Amino acid sequence: MTNTTTVLISGASIAGPALAYWLARDGATVTIVEKAPALRPGGQAVDFKGETHMELLSRMGILEEVRRRQTGGTDVTFVSRDGEPLAVMPGEFTGGDLEILRGDLSEILYDLTSPTCEYVFGDSITSLTETASGVHVTFEKGAPRTFDLVVGADGIHSNVRNLAFGPEKDYVKHLNYYYALVDMAPITHEAVGYNEPGRMVQLGGSKAPTFFVFSSPELTYDRYSADEQKRILLDAYRGLGWRGPEILAALAGASNVYLDSIGHVEIDRYSTGRVVLIGDAGYAHTLGGIGTGLALTAAYVLAGELSQADHRTAFGRYEEILRSFAKGAAQGNAGRFLAPRRRYGIWLRNLLFRKRFLLDQMAKEGEKRAAGQHRLPDYSFA
Repeated sequence: MTNTTTVLISGASIAGPALAYWLARDGATVTIVEKAPALRPGGQAVDFKGETHMELLSRMGILEEVRRRQTGGTDVTFVSRDGEPLAVMPGEFTGGDLEILRGDLSEILYDLTSPTCEYVFGDSITSLTETASGVHVTFEKGAPRTFDLVVGADGIHSNVRNLAFGPEKDYVKHLNYYYALVDMAPITHEAVGYNEPGRMVQLGGSKAPTFFVFSSPELTYDRYSADEQKRILLDAYRGLGWRGPEILAALAGASNVYLDSIGHVEIDRYSTGRVVLIGDAGYAHTLGGIGTGLALTAAYVLAGELSQADHRTAFGRYEEILRSFAKGAAQGNAGRFLAPRRRYGIWLRNLLFRKRFLLDQMAKEGEKRAAGQHRLPDYSFA
């Protein structure tokens, strides 16, 4: 990649801005387009594991700011219908070495890159036409433009992947669970979880939103309609025991609702021509626990390879390096673990929480799969 390269990145969450940082550092001209009108605040807690993730954050100059905003892993007490404690999920089991809210991390990355990169909010790509020298791009609102490269960093429902590779149904496997994050009136400041077969709700703890996980076949709904997502949640949790009436009342009054399916992407290549996928667009595994660290690692690797070779060679090397990381991420179904469909499954999961040595073993296996356990290549811009 030459220092006159122009790159369009679709998606302003984590992978996109992280890639933009390294590309701009190498001299590229970077534009980031984001369908949402602004950065989405809050969101779920994301975490980093291992020395490599810490080194990446340090190289980007944001490690101390991430530490300043960290939430810290929070123990979650699972209770019975009568509120009696049944088991505790240790905070370190889900929190990694360093935990932060996704929205806070996104804000840090935006502040890092906005002085050197162009951000376009409230717009979306409508077509991609590759030519011998670039990619002609049209937008919903903005004027058409041509870029040397286009990157899909726009999540599991990637618009870039749909346009350049084919429809979502060909690449995204739905795992018959949904999750939701809801900013709603607090019911308790304690971190408490409650299960019934096929559904789980987690309240309180740190400053995270209320967290829902429930079993469901694939649903059709408007992913940009908070009212429609709220309706689905209210239907899914109707008749909930424990403090169900309070939860449903608070949910009905909530304004910020995010609902999505639990699934993973299965795709045989990460690039086509001048278009490449990064982060959840190429290898999502929802709630898998290593997606954020993997996204930052991928951003570093992709930009690093582009700093050393033309896009054809760089994309091939990027895929070769990342393929093993992504394969390690695509394990299990967090929905079945958090919201077992049978009472026996809930009992068995709670029993696991009481067997600390088994949890420790699971954590070690997770660390082996994490990108944070691999050494970073050294690139010239670093």
